[in-house]
Amino acid sequence: MANSRASLAMERTGQWVFPREIPTDVIVEVGEANFSLHKFMLIAKSNYIRKLIIESKEADLARINLSNIPGGPEIFEKAARFCYGVNFDITVLNVAALRCAAEYLQMTDLYCENNLCSRTEDFLSQVPLSSLSGALVVLKSCEDLLPMAEDLKIVQRCVDVASAKACVEANFPSRSPPNWWTEELTILDVSFFEKIITSMKSGGAKALTIASAIITYAERSLRDLVRDHSGNGIKSLDSGESDIRIQQRDLLQSIVALMPPEKAAFPINFLCRLLRTGIFLRAANICKNELEKRISVILEHATVDDLLVLSFSYDGERQFDHESIRRIISGFVEKEKNVSVFNGGDFKEASSTAMQRVAKTVDAYLGEIATSVDLSISKFNGIANLVPKGARKVDDDLYRAIDIYLKVSKMPTLLVSWITRIVDDLKLSYRVIYCRLIQI
Repeated sequence: MANSRASLAMERTGQWVFPREIPTDVIVEVGEANFSLHKFMLIAKSNYIRKLIIESKEADLARINLSNIPGGPEIFEKAARFCYGVNFDITVLNVAALRCAAEYLQMTDLYCENNLCSRTEDFLSQVPLSSLSGALVVLKSCEDLLPMAEDLKIVQRCVDVASAKACVEANFPSRSPPNWWTEELTILDVSFFEKIITSMKSGGAKALTIASAIITYAERSLRDLVRDHSGNGIKSLDSGESDIRIQQRDLLQSIVALMPPEKAAFPINFLCRLLRTGIFLRAANICKNELEKRISVILEHATVDDLLVLSFSYDGERQFDHESIRRIISGFVEKEKNVSVFNGGDFKEASSTAMQRVAKTVDAYLGEIATSVDLSISKFNGIANLVPKGARKVDDDLYRAIDIYLKVSKMPTLLVSWITRIVDDLKLSYRVIYCRLIQI
């Protein structure tokens, strides 16, 4: 692809290089491309080329290598056109590269009035930096122009404009859907996305605004891992240490590090999917722990499906380690204890509505995973015992879960007696008691 673009650039050069009656006297090499040009036309605008010719030890310098010029052959061709006074289009896609190339070639107004540096600066200020989309397109193009694009403050100016306009759009949407601006941010590499999020935070953006941008970015950049809820169609995913997996892990960890401190800023379903991604990619413990803490804070909003997302691999055929679930439930219970103590209540005697809701969800969750042959009695029992007895008003769901587990596992009588101690017979409904008597 790069060679074909270089060939096209060289072919076009023959169409605009003049005066034709004067033979060209220098070949400029830019990567694989060679441009036959006139020294005097280039020297008129480029102080860098003038210095190369003057300082050369060769009496008549015939070849100049500019392979390090930002933007490569395509951008050099446009800079050369400018030297020849030939028109070309400055666009949001090429303005950053042209500005960097102009700096590299020292095409400043100090050397020649109205030179390429000032022309690109004027366009940059008047066109792309006047809109969110324009600033983001220029910022995206800077990914291949570092560190010069940063040295020239192009990156920072784009970040400042994009973050400011994103904040305005978040509060006063100018189009539908209202969160269109979050989609615009997804074209960026995570390092530039991080700069914009950091700038938005500094500008006082609300936690929910930051969360909205992060959710969209995660769902787009880790689409196959984060968006899929059921695991259908992802059986072919390789969990090994491939380059792609390493990149995805680094990306996930960067995204989690960007999350605002407000723990409840993200929907629990999104956090669960992100944590499952972290488990699958073997993310660093600090990353997974942060997600677990955020989930535990709002666990009362979790559904059984949310917890199942954390429990099974993407193909739905094998279970992950249940330690994440244990830590999340423990974190929530500990939080409820602290709240109860702070309010002067007795945690053992009375449970909050949130605790009761979590208890019901956990019991239903146990019923779903009870059929797994890989689930040991210690793990099943451990999860069940995390919920304080006072949090269960009725033990029907817990009894059903145990009943399913015992039938699947075919446990010895001694262990059956041990695990059934979790259930409080006084909290069973008449219907469950009747069914139990029939079975006996």
